[in-house]
Amino acid sequence: MECVSSAVPPPRSETGPAAASSGGRRSLAAALMLGALGAAVVLLASGRTWAEGKAAIGGGGSLPLSADGGDVTGVPTALAIVGLAALVAIFAVRSAGRVLVAALLALCGAGAAVAAFIGAQDSSALDEKAARAAGNTAATIGSLSHTAWPYVTAVGSLLILFAGLLALRYGRQWPAMSGRYERDGTPRQRRAARKAPDPERPEEIWKALDRGEDPTREA
Repeated sequence: MECVSSAVPPPRSETGPAAASSGGRRSLAAALMLGALGAAVVLLASGRTWAEGKAAIGGGGSLPLSADGGDVTGVPTALAIVGLAALVAIFAVRSAGRVLVAALLALCGAGAAVAAFIGAQDSSALDEKAARAAGNTAATIGSLSHTAWPYVTAVGSLLILFAGLLALRYGRQWPAMSGRYERDGTPRQRRAARKAPDPERPEEIWKALDRGEDPTREA
């Protein structure tokens, strides 16, 4: 007697268009969240105090001074705004254009992070304020200290960078703006043909008489 053994087929892994679509949606949501959050963090942290110190003035006194991120460098703020624009523009372009915009987004994040790290140790903004306060161009700031806000700005910039990298990796799977209103070279469909006129209508009878036809004669 021959025994027939049946094997249970292994479960199929999710592959094909469905898996690609699911991965595209997840990467799209992640990129949008990272890009928007990163830009918001950069814009917020750039307006906070980055450095503090004291400027020596006449009479042996000192004047406390502080510099916010905009005083130190305006690069992170400018690049965060450009990054936001690039994040939106990704959906308006396709193929090679989308790759270029995604690369721009990543570069904005990288450039803003580098500028924030450099600004974390910068003292030139406070030196300029100390020179104006003391009335002496050779005056410099004393008791210099830096806050954590430059590093918060750098973290936000890195979020923008990650959003750009996601766009470079998965951007081709993301949807684009609808082409419903875009003009292409294909001919448009003609409107439906007009309905044949009713020969029993008075205006049609008069037209038949003008043509010398007998409207009472059956076709």
